[in-house]
Amino acid sequence: MKNRLFFFSLLLFILSVFMGCGNSTKNGETLTILNYGKYFDPEALKLFEEETGIQVDYEEYESPEEMYTKYKAGSIDYDLLCTSDYMIQKLIGEGEVLEINYDSIPNYQNISQSIIDASAAFDPTHCYTLPYFYGTVGILYNTDEVNAKETDTWNVLWDKKYGGKIIMENSVRDCFLVPLKQLGYSLNSTDKTKLNEALQMLTEQKPLVYAYFVDETGDEMAAGNAALSVVYSGEAAYAQSLADNLAYSVPKEGSNLWIDSWFIPKTCKNQKNAEKFLDFLCREDIAAMNFDYVYYATPNTAVYDNLEDSVKNDTTIFPDQATIDNCEVYIALDEESTNLYNQLWKELKSN
Repeated sequence: MKNRLFFFSLLLFILSVFMGCGNSTKNGETLTILNYGKYFDPEALKLFEEETGIQVDYEEYESPEEMYTKYKAGSIDYDLLCTSDYMIQKLIGEGEVLEINYDSIPNYQNISQSIIDASAAFDPTHCYTLPYFYGTVGILYNTDEVNAKETDTWNVLWDKKYGGKIIMENSVRDCFLVPLKQLGYSLNSTDKTKLNEALQMLTEQKPLVYAYFVDETGDEMAAGNAALSVVYSGEAAYAQSLADNLAYSVPKEGSNLWIDSWFIPKTCKNQKNAEKFLDFLCREDIAAMNFDYVYYATPNTAVYDNLEDSVKNDTTIFPDQATIDNCEVYIALDEESTNLYNQLWKELKSN
């Protein structure tokens, strides 16, 4: 009898532990989010859970194409996603995006109207998206090894003296934009001949490439493992905060102006919670936390207005108007063009 009581008591204890672990929020509500890697301060996520009692199931991905594949697999019902402009446009066109009720997001007033207007390139009716960060794609270089004048053009990435010291973006659109702009073409080109020209250039460059990275680039540059890299402006700013011998340039041929935004997919099961989260991230203190963590250009005017002038005037983070005017926003590709890009990307990576 004593043994039975002991084992019964032990079973109750184990069950209580497991039940307690599964009841970590105040109200049992959840929110499933998919976002770029290193793109949200973990402390801010904890704060949201503490304030609302909503448990956040947070996942990360590396490239927009990876996000698209993960989302379309349909194995997870995501409530909120953050990704790049052209991919959002593609999903809007496929009927995968729900309209946002901006009335339930009072802190949306903190978002810059100029960035909202620029978002018309992929969200013409301004019904579906909430801008999160924006910036450019350019060249981050080691000033001890590379002359600033050389980085005025994308052509420096084919200079053999930098063989084994070049990092390229591990993203099909961001990689192909480099030769496309160097050749004088649009980074949205779908012309097969032009894209094959770009592939030929990237194939010729490949022996000079140290690696194809995304999130690792800043750390690799700060560690001195490469002399040149194609990076997002925010990654460049992060790297510069780690090493004084790094500088950033947007080449004269032009580049990409990107706007990463949040949207609510049709798989959302908790739209009120999703909009509560969007309002939370637009709050000045939370947006400031994320800006300090990510260090990309924030569209949150409440945060920007309180930055030191040295940060506001840092064109690595906040591009000047001349640079913006010389850049293009990615637009969504049709299925045939997407398949072509993916085919050429596979050819590049397999050679």
